[in-house]
Amino acid sequence: MNKRIIIIILILTGIKLLQIPLKADGDPKNKVQVVVLDAGHGGKDPGALGKKSREKDIVLSITLKVGKYIEENFDDVKVIYTRDKDVFIPLHERANIANKNKADLFISIHANSSKYSRVYGTETFAMGEHRSGQNLEVAMKENSVITLEEDYTIHYEGFDPSSAESYIIFSLMQNIYLEQSLTYASFVQEQFRERAKRADRGVKQDIFLVLWRTTMPSVLIETGFISNPAEENYLMSEEGQVYLASAIFRAFRQYKENIENKSIFTTIPPEPEIPQQIDEISSDQSKNGIIFMVQIASSSRPLEEDDPVFNDYDNIKILVKGNSYKYAVGYYKNYPDAYDYSNQVRKKYPGAFVIAVKNDEIIPVQEALDR
Repeated sequence: MNKRIIIIILILTGIKLLQIPLKADGDPKNKVQVVVLDAGHGGKDPGALGKKSREKDIVLSITLKVGKYIEENFDDVKVIYTRDKDVFIPLHERANIANKNKADLFISIHANSSKYSRVYGTETFAMGEHRSGQNLEVAMKENSVITLEEDYTIHYEGFDPSSAESYIIFSLMQNIYLEQSLTYASFVQEQFRERAKRADRGVKQDIFLVLWRTTMPSVLIETGFISNPAEENYLMSEEGQVYLASAIFRAFRQYKENIENKSIFTTIPPEPEIPQQIDEISSDQSKNGIIFMVQIASSSRPLEEDDPVFNDYDNIKILVKGNSYKYAVGYYKNYPDAYDYSNQVRKKYPGAFVIAVKNDEIIPVQEALDR
């Protein structure tokens, strides 16, 4: 890696750390009183185009509905829109709106598209390292809007939305709010799947410029594929928009309760990517001192013994990783058995996933499987 890239990384990570508001005791604030709702695209940027609709129109309608539901149900929450009409707002300005208003949550709402009309489903992204080519394709599409802005190379420190190198550089930045972002994202996908009955493409991470400059938990929601005829009709319909907006609102309510009632407790993002052929992974890794468990929760400091997380399982293992406490159940010598068990655990903890443990330390699952 050359010196120029290293310097850029240091500058960018420094910017992020300096912008993060902390309480006096060093913990992120645990109240949800200001939410910024961001309807993607707008004005000269139509977003994705369907055969009968434009992304910018669909997401604005959904966003306004979400805001209305929050305002009607929470007197203590201030709702701020990055746009409430058909206007073009640069990505960096959307983040600035959230930062200036000291938002506790930033929700950017979009509709997806694909060159294949058969592709459908919902997915929610948090800022982080991309793990697949499909994720990168979505990020490049959403980030390409900055080319409509004047002097975009200045506002985004030379970021090129079509350059793989730019994504590599930005993927090295750490986001202190990643865990909270993933928590809300998992709630959104759960509501889409269970209540709105939409196809669940999961919680994912990638480099989204609209999320990069925010200094609070932030997500980008893809409500469906406008390129899929059936899903386009659903996205255009009043019923479909109500279901989607209601799901996003219910996830917000769930997240607010989670943060304020159990402020140090967080749920877990969905299963990380693993080899597709699970049945072929059957070797006994315990001979290397490795076991597989299912992580059900994480917290910034130890939970009290009467915390609800301890009510459903006996023999919960507490693992410390850095400044985070991880809570895991189960004890398996091979991955397939742990994976099967995780499917049961998810009925109670939707975000539970398999972890690998060696000498009471969590190690990457892929690393364990490769041994």
